[in-house]
Formats: sequence, C-alpha cells, structure tokens
Amino acid sequence: MNRFFKISLFLVMVAIVTISCGGKRETKEGELSGELSLSGAFALYPLAIQWAEEFQQLHPGVRIDVSAGGAGKGMTDALAGVVDLGMVSREIYPPEKEKGAVGFAVAKDAVAPTINANNPKLNELLSKGLSREAAIKIWITGEATTWGDVLGTEDKTPLHAYTRSDACGAAETWAKWLDKKQEDLGGTAVFGDPGVATAVQKDIYGIGLNNIGYAYDNDTHKPNAGILVLPIDSNNDGVITPDEKFYDTKDELITAIAEGKYPSPPARDLYLVTKGVPTNPVIKAFLKYVLSKGQEKNIPAGYIGISKEKIQASLDLIGTDE
Repeated sequence: MNRFFKISLFLVMVAIVTISCGGKRETKEGELSGELSLSGAFALYPLAIQWAEEFQQLHPGVRIDVSAGGAGKGMTDALAGVVDLGMVSREIYPPEKEKGAVGFAVAKDAVAPTINANNPKLNELLSKGLSREAAIKIWITGEATTWGDVLGTEDKTPLHAYTRSDACGAAETWAKWLDKKQEDLGGTAVFGDPGVATAVQKDIYGIGLNNIGYAYDNDTHKPNAGILVLPIDSNNDGVITPDEKFYDTKDELITAIAEGKYPSPPARDLYLVTKGVPTNPVIKAFLKYVLSKGQEKNIPAGYIGISKEKIQASLDLIGTDE
C-alpha cells in the first residue's frame, strides 16, 4: 500500500500534531502563545498539516492539533465549539451561517472520478472519458451496471460504484455537479477519502470519487498505485480531445482547474470555518498566516491559491489585533 495511504488511514482519528492540556503557557513577553485545534475535511487535511507545522516553527509558543473526519464533522465541531477551526470542503449552507458559521476560503482543489488501473475497458474509458450523463446513471439512477452502459456499447463487464459513507464535501460537491445532494448518491458507501481510494485499488471493476490529493501520489504527483483518474468529457462529444487531456500528473490537473478547463463543481473552494468572527489572537494570527505566507504551500502541495479579492475580503473580516 502507498505510504501516503498508510499515513492517512492511521491518522484519520488521531492528530498528527499533539497538544498539551491546559490553557496558555508562559512564554517571553510579546510572543504568541496558546493552543489551536482543527478538524474536518480529508481534502484540506494534508495542507493543514503543513500550515500547522510551519506556524508552530514561527511561533514556538503555540501548539496545534489537526484531525481528519470529513467536512460534516468539521462544521459540527466548529459550531459546537469542540475545535477552533473546522475544515470544510464545500460551500457554507445558509442554516450554518445562521448558527454563526463564518467561512474563510483558503485553497481550491477538485473531486475526480477514479477507476482501477487494471480496468478491463481501460483504453476505451481513457479515450471516451466520463460524461455527466453517464455519471448520473452510475451514482443517481443506478442504470449503469456495466461498463458498456458508460461507453454506450453492449459490453457486459460489470461496474461497481463507490461513494462516501461520511458526511463530506467531496461527495456533496460531486453530487452538486449532478444537481443532487450527497444523500442521493448510490453505490457502496465507504468511510473517508483513503477508504474509497483503497476500495477502487482492490476492485478492477470499481469507480469512485476522490479529492485529487488522494488520487495522486504526494511525492511524485503521478497517480497513486493501482488507480487512475478517469477524464471528464466536459464538452460531451464522446471523446477526450487534446484540450481535455490533463490527467497524467497532479500538476497538469491543477493547471487545468486554475484555467477553468475542469468543471466547477466538482472543482471547489476549501474553507476554514469559525463560529462567529474570531477574536482569539491565536486563531486570528493563524488565519492571517494561512491567507498570506501559507498560500505559498498551496501549489507545491497540490492545491490552488485563492484569489487576491477573496483573500483581502477575509483579511478585512478578521481585522487587526486589538
């Protein structure tokens, strides 16, 4: 199993950066001191870990805990005051805003369809791609039970669809592309991004949906062992044309997302969410770091930076320290 998946699976419920008990610790006068906790979206987890590590190096008096568990958990934890920041990989819903949720867009990525690298119809699939209509038949109506149903042929090779069992931004964003909600998605439900990727790795007939950070290797930026991203036939002409071929590496796909060549959704903004506009100096300092110096990590980590306009709007909302 890929080293990246081993780490992700092990750390699903465990924070990689531990914190000490109690309140603020004594440090030199004027130094930032305190504790910060984040939970939520698998999509944002790898980048949040990098932000946390660098922020703690810049501010040794701060300890940060980061845990994954899905966007739904991140939002619930933030609104309940269980964590300081929820990681949410979808838009903030009006009822959540009414409860005090404030979202700060911090990165952008996308959800992509993944298939087994040894799929018996691989060449045809890579040539024709996945249309939105075919995706609806796979995950919504359940009409597509063979790969022939996807390719428009009489081929009877079976198709096994996978979706997410946890409330998450990836499934919600994928469903939004199909004009539906996560609960409308059919298929075998699997927990977490690593879980879906592993299920597809083990099933030559499988098709799943993954954040691109879990479809590609974090070091090589090539597809993770055993899976490939199935190209989306954006113009619905039944063939993947040269301008739609940008899936060989994560870098190519990221460039395509930034240029608007990949549909949105399933491309989407990723958020850090607070309950109310933050006043805690540690939370404010971390958000300001993420929206400034922290953005330098986005592209190397396989994400896209946020527009200057969105960054400035967030900084204006956070305000200055009193």
